[in-house]
Formats: sequence, structure tokens, C-alpha cells
Amino acid sequence: MTDLTVLLQSINAFVWGPPLLALLVGTGIYLTLRLGIMQIRRLPMALSLVFSRDKGHQNEGDVSPFAALCTALSATIGTGNIVGVATAIAAGGPGALFWMWIAAFFGMATKYSECLLAVKYRVKDANGQMTGGPMVYLERGLGSRLLARMFALFGILVAFFGIGTFAQVNAIKDAAQLTFGIPSWGTAAVLTTLVTMVTLGGIRSIARVAERVVPFMAAFYLGASLIVLMLNLGQVPAAVSLIVESAFNPSAAFGGAAGMSVLMVMRSGIARGVFSNESGLGSAPIAAAAARTDSCVRQGLIAMTGTFFDTIVICSMTGIVLVMTGVWNDGALAGAAMTNTAFALGMGGMGPQVVTVGLMFFAFTTILGWNYYGERCTTYLFGVKGILPYRLIYIGLVAIGAFVHLDLIWLLADIVNGLMAVPNLIGLLGLSGVVVAETRAYFADREAERTAEADSAALPQER
Repeated sequence: MTDLTVLLQSINAFVWGPPLLALLVGTGIYLTLRLGIMQIRRLPMALSLVFSRDKGHQNEGDVSPFAALCTALSATIGTGNIVGVATAIAAGGPGALFWMWIAAFFGMATKYSECLLAVKYRVKDANGQMTGGPMVYLERGLGSRLLARMFALFGILVAFFGIGTFAQVNAIKDAAQLTFGIPSWGTAAVLTTLVTMVTLGGIRSIARVAERVVPFMAAFYLGASLIVLMLNLGQVPAAVSLIVESAFNPSAAFGGAAGMSVLMVMRSGIARGVFSNESGLGSAPIAAAAARTDSCVRQGLIAMTGTFFDTIVICSMTGIVLVMTGVWNDGALAGAAMTNTAFALGMGGMGPQVVTVGLMFFAFTTILGWNYYGERCTTYLFGVKGILPYRLIYIGLVAIGAFVHLDLIWLLADIVNGLMAVPNLIGLLGLSGVVVAETRAYFADREAERTAEADSAALPQER
């Protein structure tokens, strides 16, 4: 086991080296500049669209735009928001949270672009369901079947061995065992049964569950986090100050610990940030492609809010609580146990129960969302005949996920996440001109409509 861990660590260090970090953040910066800092200028509009009805002709698509967002959020709001933040801060110190913020800010432009392209180039499979995402726009937009197939293959691997199964199941198992004393086999049995019941129904079944559970679970966890922050309000400014300072000066947190560098802090924050919000990974576009909408720009705006909710809001809450309580620097704590301890210190005996319930909801919905992502990648590679075998394998991996070692889980997740991101980012750079053109045309049409409405309203007065 030790030799395997060392090997995976070496592969992970290579995959998540400076080139990929530069490609991830660089793509986000490039798209941000080309789109005129859209994540600031258009965020209010995007947030308003999340809860409004699309007035266009929604003839194409499998689920509502809001359900598509909830499906994407069900996959992104997961263990990364609780366990992933703890892992990032334990490895890179409080400054890792700052780099998660930076990655998320530029990642909003990335998420907008990839989801816009997903709707623009989506197609129907043999069952009449929408198939879209990087594998489709890499082939139909960029003209590269090789990159498309690479993405689909890596997407299946992420679903099987990365974000989709092992990391989520293991996190639920740890939290349930630590807080409620539930044995591993009990967690595995219940999860496997629930996942089977929902995922065999396909996207509509997953979307129905996500649409109901995601808003509730986010509000529940945010409410608990706000209680902790309010009860310890005086410590919040110092925690935020340490987060920002140690992002550029790791010794501010570690006291000059040997070997800790700004690059290591950046790597920890960006890698965990991508694991959490999945911007640039190419996963959310697969859900966005299922939305009933006639505007790829509109769905891109709605999808962009997913990164904002996931990292800027929810991960920030977890990170500040971890830093404020000081548990991040306890070498004996890791993953869910660290977050449990932080909430216990922050709000008393109810803290671990709150974290465990939140984690169970977060991780369960992520399992559902990633089942769909992997299924669409399977459909692209093997056609609809591959759906049932894929679902059976996925359910089997959920069943054994509670018995896989945590260190190997995170290493595998990081490796396949990085591999999945590469072809998608190449596609985003190659199709950035399409994104800009679609965006300009959409807002030019909106401006023309507003002008026409204003002129029409003024006509009676002129008479």
C-alpha cells in the first residue's frame, strides 16, 4: 500500500504541476478579459435568472433551467465543501482558502463559457435525451474527435474513481461512524439502496431529487455556519487576515515550517477549489446541456452562479470556521473529523451533528450528479447500449466505496480530475471566439429589445 501511495503521489504531483495550474487559472483569466469581467458585471443578472422562468420556447431539453443548475450543484456541492476545504487548509495552511477564492473568481468565466458551449452544440441520443458537454463541443465545435474521446474517457474515470463514488461514500462513512456510531457496512448498504432507486430513473429522476434537496441542504449548512460565525464574531477578522496574509507568506501560519512555499499553498488551494466547484473540469456543462432553453447564453449565466454559490459562499464558510477555531493546525485531525471538531468548538455539542447531516446531503447528491455525468460520457463513447452496464458498475463502486483508504481516494480524485480538465480547457481556448460572439449577440438583442420597448412606450405620449 505504501509503494502504491508513493507512486500515486508522484503522478499527482506531475499532473497538478505548474503547467496545469497555469492552464486552469490562465484560461479563466483569458476568458474573463475577453468577456469584459462578466462575473462582476453580469452576476446580479445571473442571480436573478436563477429563480425566473425562461420566456423563450423551451421545446428542446430534458429538464428546466433551474433543475439543470440544481443537478450541477448537486454534483459540485459535496465533500469538497466540507472535507476538501479541510484537506486544503491542512496541507497548505489558511492561505489555501484565498487561492480557492481566486480560482473560483476566474472559474466563473470558465463555467459560463463551457456551459454556453454545451447548450449551443448539444445533440439528442438514440433515446431522445440531450447529450452535451465538452465531448460534444470538442467534436462538433473544435472538430477534434480525439480530444472529445479523451474527455469522455476521463469523465467516466472521474465518475468511477474520483469525485463520483469513493470520495463521497468514504466521507459519509467517516462522518456517520464518528458522529452516530454507524458501521461502515450499514452506510454502504443504505447508500447503495438509495443510489440505485434514484439513478436508474435517469436525468429526470436525478433532477427531481436535486431540485428539492439542493436548496434545502445549502440553506441548512449556511445557516449553521452563520451561527458559528455569529457566536465567535470577534475572531472572524483575525481569521480572514491570516487567510490573506498566509496566501503570500506561508510562514505567517506555519511559523517558518520547512519546505512550505507559496507555490505549495497555491497548488493546494487551486486543486481543492477545482475539486469543489469543478470550473474548467467540464462536468457542469453536461448537466447544462439538458436544460429546456432556447438561449445558450442564458443557461451559461445561470450555470456561472454555481461556482459563486459553491466556493465564494459555502467553502468560505467552512474555511473561516476551520481557521477561526484553530483546528486546521492539529495534525491529528483530517477530513470530516477536522470540520466536526471545528463546529463542535464553535457551537457546542450540536456541531458534529450539523456537519454530519450536511455532509450526508452534500455527498449523496454529488453521487447522483456524477452518475449522470459519467452516463452521458458513456453514451458518447458506446451509445445508449452502454447505459445499463455503466449504471451497474457505478452502483457497485458506491457499495465498496466505504472500504477504500482515504489517502488513496484523494490522490485518485486529484489525478483523474486533472486529466479530465486538459482537453476541456484546450476546447475552451479554441472556441473562445464562439463564446464571445454568442455573448455579444445576446446582449445586443436585449439592448435592441429594451430600446424598442422604450420607443413603443413613448409613442402614446407623443400623440
